[in-house]
Amino acid sequence: MNQHLVIQAVVAGALTFSTALFAADPAAGKAAWNAEHAQTDGSPARSCVTCHGQNLTQAGRHVKTGKAIEPMAPSVNAQRLTDSEKIEKWLLRNCKWTIGRECDANEKADFISYIKTQ
Repeated sequence: MNQHLVIQAVVAGALTFSTALFAADPAAGKAAWNAEHAQTDGSPARSCVTCHGQNLTQAGRHVKTGKAIEPMAPSVNAQRLTDSEKIEKWLLRNCKWTIGRECDANEKADFISYIKTQ
């Protein structure tokens, strides 16, 4: 299953991964959200919290650009998690910037499932 279909399936609330049923894990998503990652460029360690904050119902601010980030929680931002292409774009960009690599399908599913609980 390609990454885009994984995102669509998680947003829809069910994910079939190959022939096995895969369940996204909000607890794993929360742990990954808070995990700090050392940076190779000498800048301080980053986590998702660095820019998006701990409370996903509140706006965040990009640590490097200072740009405001709308709340991630679908409960207060109806536009969140509605466009699978945007989700894929931002997960690709943010995983590379924060973790230093692309997130795999399981990690993406866990992040989305965590955000959906907020």
